[in-house]
Amino acid sequence: QVQLVESGGGLVQAGGSLRLSCAASGSIFSINYMGWYRQAPGNQRELVAGITSDGSTNYADSVKGRFTISRDNAKNTVYLQMNSLKPEDTANYYCNLYFYGVGDYWGQGTQVTVSS
Repeated sequence: QVQLVESGGGLVQAGGSLRLSCAASGSIFSINYMGWYRQAPGNQRELVAGITSDGSTNYADSVKGRFTISRDNAKNTVYLQMNSLKPEDTANYYCNLYFYGVGDYWGQGTQVTVSS
């Protein structure tokens, strides 16, 4: 079993920054993909950024140049540094851990609210 615990969400003014963290525990396979997704009310959940276990990253076009994903494999933790936040970034942010050929796990979510 795998558990994911997110932290770092909150309320921030437009133009501000937040850093999200997601710590994974349990049976962690070394080769995996960790990602941050978000879901705003009335919208589908969307991928924000992802990172493989060897450090390759991908981003949604809407966050490129503003958000940076990173990970610490020794701690099984993934981070999302969010800068220049916009009101449209307001959403519940979820951490996802995907094991190739096995399946994936989700965190409980952390709310990010950006005021204008």
